[in-house]
Amino acid sequence: MVRRLLPMLIALGCGLLALGWGLVSLQRIFTQEREDAYTQLRSRRDTLEEYATAALRQALGRRLDEHLPTLHAATEDPLLPAEGLYLLFRSYQFLPRLPRPQPGLETPARQLYEDFRQRLAAPGLPGPAPERLEALRAIGAALSQGSPAQAERLLEALLRHRAEHPLPPVQEIPFTLLMAEQLQRGPATPALVRGLLRGGLADDFGGMAGGAGLQRDLLRECYRFTQADFDFLRERILRLGAQLGEPTGAFRARIQELGMGALVLPNGLEEPTLIGERWYMRPQGEAVWGLAVSLDEELKTLAHEMRARQFFGAEDSLRLGKADAVQPVSTLRVEAVMPQWLSAEADIARRHELKTMLVAICGALAVAIGVIAVLAQHRKYRFLELRSDFVATVSHELRTPLASIRLLAETLERRVGGTAEGKDYPSRIIQTTDTLHFLVENILSFNRIDKGRWTPSFSPVRLEELAATLRADLAGATQVPVDFSSDVGDVELQADPTLLRLLLSNLGRNACAYNRRTPVRIALRAHHSPTYGHTLLFSDNGIGIPESEWENVFHDFYRLKSQGPEVHGSGLGLALCRRIMKLHGGTLHVATSGPEGTTFALTFPELRR
Repeated sequence: MVRRLLPMLIALGCGLLALGWGLVSLQRIFTQEREDAYTQLRSRRDTLEEYATAALRQALGRRLDEHLPTLHAATEDPLLPAEGLYLLFRSYQFLPRLPRPQPGLETPARQLYEDFRQRLAAPGLPGPAPERLEALRAIGAALSQGSPAQAERLLEALLRHRAEHPLPPVQEIPFTLLMAEQLQRGPATPALVRGLLRGGLADDFGGMAGGAGLQRDLLRECYRFTQADFDFLRERILRLGAQLGEPTGAFRARIQELGMGALVLPNGLEEPTLIGERWYMRPQGEAVWGLAVSLDEELKTLAHEMRARQFFGAEDSLRLGKADAVQPVSTLRVEAVMPQWLSAEADIARRHELKTMLVAICGALAVAIGVIAVLAQHRKYRFLELRSDFVATVSHELRTPLASIRLLAETLERRVGGTAEGKDYPSRIIQTTDTLHFLVENILSFNRIDKGRWTPSFSPVRLEELAATLRADLAGATQVPVDFSSDVGDVELQADPTLLRLLLSNLGRNACAYNRRTPVRIALRAHHSPTYGHTLLFSDNGIGIPESEWENVFHDFYRLKSQGPEVHGSGLGLALCRRIMKLHGGTLHVATSGPEGTTFALTFPELRR
């Protein structure tokens, strides 16, 4: 079989290889088309992302340049807000402001303030700055006497002396606070006294060197005081501001910011850098300038600008690519989120998947066609073998009875004549002839039914009469004693009598052929069901059929292998029986089978009226 199929298998294999090569080449073309489409989309998106990245770098640098004046002013004036600003100069961080009061409950500044106050009320007590206290008493006396001009001259002299002979900050601030408290007169307080609180003094009184105001001085020198001293001085300054009607909001806000701006920069910062995606830092000589930025807001602004230029659609947006905690701006990457392009990429992927699926289907169809071709060719050769076997079997089966007929007839004619020994020869000749006739009848009937050339002639058939006919047929068809019993009652079927007789004869002859017992026992029983109609059970006491062969025995030309003597036949008996039942609209199957025998179930539809 394999040798016969080999040429076709070689040709089919070559064809499949050629088709496979063509499908693989086609798939490569489809894949290249997908990559080209992706490249076109990504090229435009990369261009927009490069533009957005460059624009973001410029925007960050421009925003820092815009805040440089504010940064310089906040560095000089501790009352100005410094939130979001950064300045590192010669390794010292000026902004955000780092100084804060020292922890502790000691109050040396408060004690010094109380000492100045006691000595001001009681002249002659020893202590620092006696000249200042004496000048302060004189200014107070002039104000009390209603001599503002004299008081102003004395105050100017005291302020010049203060600028020329400054005290340490821990002494200067308590004395200045006491001086401003003693000289304040509410709304009528002189301008020079008000300057001691917040505005600072003119250049001829020492300018910034002579004092920038108590609020600024305390913020700038806070690290010199303990927390207890700082709280005392802060409360006195706030009370003084309320008495003079001077603003203290900026002073309060800066106090809340003390010590909250410590930032650690990486070593070797050489180019503009993002720190934690929040701070934009730019080194410049010995200084590092910085600005707190909101990248989300910057990207939203940039996306709005790109929409205005029709680079973007209404649903498109920008986002920052993967960034490290310390990200040089030169390595910054902005990504474009464009739903339309994502949809286009998905469409490209779907089209590629569809093409791939079509290629796979073509390959599967080619393989299926090849398999079908092999199976068809195999079935063809198998049919030829079966036909050859059938011809050989039929020839053998026909030759044997014919040879027997000839031999018996010649013997009867020449040797036996009318002797007693030859009396059974005529019956044996008739039996052999009947066997040959039955074989031919089977073949012819099978061929007519298989070709659809048999039109059944239905008529009422009594099973009791059919059973009697079967008993007579079996008695003349075999030399083995047959014990046939029937229990069919008065059941009547609407059937073709000829076909039904042929069906039961095949079952009976098979029961006799595949049997080793004497006598052969055959039973025919009938049952009726309103749902399924009439069921005939045909039982024998033969060798049985293996359960795995229960369906195979109904195949054309199929014959069971007998463990005993060879059983002659065409292999069409049971196949013909099933076709006869199909013509009657019924079914035939093996109900039970074993070493004790086999029972076939024949189910007929309800009797037609």
